Amino acid sequence: MSRGIFITGTDTDVGKSIVGAVIARLAVLSGLKTGVMKPVTSGCSLRDGVRVSADAELLAYGAGIETLPPQATPYLLTAPLAPSVAADKEGVRINLERIGADYETLAADHDFMVVEGAGGLMAPLAGGLLVADLILRLGLPVIVVARPGLGTVNHTLLTCLAARQMGITVTGVIISGYPDDPDEAEESAPHLIGSLSGAPLLGVFPLIHVVDHRHLVDAVIDRIATEPLTTLLRKELGLV
Repeated sequence: MSRGIFITGTDTDVGKSIVGAVIARLAVLSGLKTGVMKPVTSGCSLRDGVRVSADAELLAYGAGIETLPPQATPYLLTAPLAPSVAADKEGVRINLERIGADYETLAADHDFMVVEGAGGLMAPLAGGLLVADLILRLGLPVIVVARPGLGTVNHTLLTCLAARQMGITVTGVIISGYPDDPDEAEESAPHLIGSLSGAPLLGVFPLIHVVDHRHLVDAVIDRIATEPLTTLLRKELGLV
């Protein structure tokens, strides 16, 4: 069975896919055969009549995977809603055992796995099941992706606290989309998160204005390549 990491966030649209793709690239650069998975996608797009997860495709780009196996995206839902609501609209019930079986199939063929969640830990998947329950089913530690701005300290500390109380190991926190000219709240966030969250700060990924997210992954890799936090990130993930 491979090693792996689950990418969760303090909220939706905090940059989980970018962080996941960057970590997948770092794993590949370390010589590891890297697999990716986006178990549940809400708001997936249609391409030639086929449902597509843009998030999963970005993870695949980071890992250098040309064609995603079906196990990488077991649930593709069209409505941009909470996973349980989007699934209900289509008469689908998200099954953690199915996701677990697909994960194990992928993990058996890879050295390292990057799995991206939907929203945050408490995003509902089905009935009383949350993303946190999926993480526990997969048995993976998490990296928490956070925004840089006002309110992020509270959101990040709450996420880390909830994860630990549920028995989830928090490997660290990455702040995504950090501007080159931060305001006062943004400037203080990295130190406060690193000192109060109980988890190491493993990265402060820059805000880079590009249209194509694949170019953004490449640009972030270039920017963080020589930063001390990247060395720490690689060490904590076992990529050294």
